[in-house]
Formats: sequence, structure tokens, C-alpha cells
Amino acid sequence: MSDNSSGKEITVPPIADELGRVFADGGFELHLVGGPVRDAVLRRSVSDLDFTTDARPESTEAILRANCSTVWTTGADFGTIGGLFRGEQVEVTTFRADAYDRVSRNPIVRYGDNLVDDLERRDFTVNAMAVSVPGHEFTDPFGGLADIARQTIRTPASPESSFADDPLRMLRAARFAAQLGFGIDPETLDAMRRMAPELGRITAERIRDEFVKLLTAPDPVVGLRILVDTGLAEQFLPELPALRMEIDEHAQHKDVYEHSLQVLRNAIALEQDGPDLLLRLAALLHDIGKPETKDVVDGGGVTFHHHDVAGARLARRRMRDLKFPKADVQAVSLLISLHLRFYGYGDAGWTDSAVRRYVHDAGAQLDRLHLLVRSDCTTRNRRKAERLRRDYDAFEDRIARIRADEDLRAVRPDLDGNAIMELLGLEPGPQVGRAWAYLKELRLERGPMPRQEAESQLRAWAAAEGLAPSPDAE
Repeated sequence: MSDNSSGKEITVPPIADELGRVFADGGFELHLVGGPVRDAVLRRSVSDLDFTTDARPESTEAILRANCSTVWTTGADFGTIGGLFRGEQVEVTTFRADAYDRVSRNPIVRYGDNLVDDLERRDFTVNAMAVSVPGHEFTDPFGGLADIARQTIRTPASPESSFADDPLRMLRAARFAAQLGFGIDPETLDAMRRMAPELGRITAERIRDEFVKLLTAPDPVVGLRILVDTGLAEQFLPELPALRMEIDEHAQHKDVYEHSLQVLRNAIALEQDGPDLLLRLAALLHDIGKPETKDVVDGGGVTFHHHDVAGARLARRRMRDLKFPKADVQAVSLLISLHLRFYGYGDAGWTDSAVRRYVHDAGAQLDRLHLLVRSDCTTRNRRKAERLRRDYDAFEDRIARIRADEDLRAVRPDLDGNAIMELLGLEPGPQVGRAWAYLKELRLERGPMPRQEAESQLRAWAAAEGLAPSPDAE
């Protein structure tokens, strides 16, 4: 179907028309395609301009080199040439009519000779629309415009064929539901349930990237429910559906799955500078240690002792399997391991030493830990929720007061390694490390000390450890 009137109503960035005229001068078609067209229909901001053309890659490259300040050919094997055109990043791909081996997902790249065949190979109808530039002829052969009106995600070809070509499209369907607030067509959703195991053909890196896009969407809970309900989560994040533990009348406990989704919502509501992936991951996974540590005690109660430790271990393993960066793995597992430590602060009366250790152990993740702990309160008991809020307000105020006097983020001993060696007459080695660790513990326990006091404490410790300073060290 081609609908010229609809194309006229779509606002096309002027730079797209400029590039279209350049291709037209060379005798080629150029169409704005995919996400930019969908977003233009939805009156959303249009970025990451993607184009398709009947020009072969070598012709596209020649045109872009003549008109762009920079050109890159990293996608040339797949018919894609990129460039910086009038200061904007553009990518132009030759019409494709690929075939798939349906084993590795690797496409056998075949160039097509018409726009409709190119659109049919795309993931969803809402992404299978095109607008010619500069003519603005609107092409929508698979009803994408109607699906946008219905707020429905549906595949251009049969869902079985589409997902067999690239199983990652099943994750992408959940991601678009989270990003756009659309529902998934029942036939498409049914295929996702039946074909979920096909996700095993996809590399961990591609799954991770798609999951990150879902998790940083405006409403990731929508997408996460789809992943769990279709069985897709079971393929790469089985700890999430495992949170749906049976709750019987004799051993009642909070619905951990629903609680985790609510904590994620709470964390999102506290974000101030856009999506925080590490906070969202920690919020979603903070209780994944509960199924492993659940224990029914006499009288019908339930405990989850050390689920923070178990959860940190499970999160670390899962994130490593998904090839997350090492720093991200460490940050999320640390947040999960610390998310329970605050509880009891209001009753126990922490010492300054305990506060220093909390801040020291959280390190660079302290601000995220504050948000995670606040998000973890999902009780419907208003009085209890208000008490927890007041306690944490007081806790943060106390941290701020101690911070005003001490650099809590960078707690270091009052003497450095050189001073330790000089004072104790030691050569570089493990004994210096032990002395340094002792002083650091002393610093955490007592706060900053005058140098003379630190030296006196170190001498006493060294004597007790059999490391008394030599006479020459005095």
C-alpha cells in the first residue's frame, strides 16, 4: 500500500530532503525508513536517520564521500554506508532481500531491487514504513500506520517466519512495548511463547544490548512482564521468573516478584538525570537470592537469611554470563549485597564507626544505595513506611554531618606506606601491608587522628605483633 497523503503529513527533517536530492541527482531513490518514520508519525523527535536506497553500496559510498565530511564503511558487508552529512549522522543501506540460515541467525546478504521486499524483512509493521525523499511518497505495505493507531506490535511476515529469521526480534517486541506503551498482537505473542527457546541461538552480547534498551525504556515493567509471561526471561535471566514463589496460607510472605517490579518503579520515580541502568538492575535483582534462601520456620513463618549475599552472587554470575562490563557487574552486586544493611539503624543506634563503614563500603555507589534502600520500602502500612522514611532521612543527615569533617569516600590511614616503613624500620613487603590495613581499620573505627597519636597506636600494634621498630628507626 502506498499512501501519498499520509506522507505529506509526516514532518521530514530538512536534512533528509537535502540528502534525497543528492541521491536523486545521481539517479537513485532514497527513502527515510524504520524508526524515524514511526517516530514522525507518533510526533516524537526524530533522530538517528536511517535510509534505504536502490543504489549499490559502492555507489552509495561514492555519493557520500562527495558530500559528507566523514564517511565510515563498517557496515559495508551488510550494504550500509554511514557518513556525517551537514553535521548530522546518517546511514544508508541498499535494498535488502536477505535469506537466513535459521541456525546461527547470520543472514545471507542479498540485495533487493524494490522497496516493498526490503520492508517485508523488517521486524515489525510499525518499523516497516518508508517516506521517499525529497518527494515524500509514503509507503506502508503491511499496515504499520493502522497498527500505530491500534497501538499494536505485529510482524510484517508471519511471526513464525520473522522470529525464525532472527529470534532476537522476540526480545525487541517486549522492548517496543516498554518504549511505546503498545500491546503485542495475540498471534505474535503466541509465537513468542512457542518459540522462546530459539533465543538460545543468539549471542549473549546481543541479548544484553536488547535487554538494556528494554530496562532503560520509560516503562520497563511492561516489557519485563512480557519476558516472564512468554518464557523468554527463562532463557537468559531465569532468576527473574523464579521470584514467583508459591505463597501458601500457612507460610505467607510478600509476593517477591511483584515486590521487585514495584521497587523498580520506585527507583525510576527517584531518578533525576534520566535512566540509571545500574540502579534499575539493582532494583530488579535485589531479591533474587530469596528463592535460594527461603526457609519455613516453626509456626508458619518464612525467613530469607543472607539473601543479600546470595543475591549478589547470583547477580554477579548472571551479569558476567551476559557480558556486562566488569565495573557494572561489581557495582550492581555491591548494591545488592548492601541493600539490607541500613535496616535496624533506627532501633540499634549506630556508632559513628558503623556509619563510616557503611559509606566506605558503598564507595562510589553510595548515592545509588540511598535510592535503592528508599525504593525497597513497598509496605502498605503508612505508619511503618513513614518511620522508615524518617529513619533514612536522619541517616543521610548524619552521613552529611560526618562528611563535613571527614572525607568518608576516601578513608585512608593517617600514615602512608613510606611513613610506616620509616617508623617501623621495615622494607617494602607484606608486613607494611598488614600495618597499613591496621591503621585503616583504626581510621574507620575512630575517625581522623593526629599524626603523633597514629604513630603511637602503630608502635603499640607492631610490638604486639612482634614487629617492634628497630632502634635505628627512632
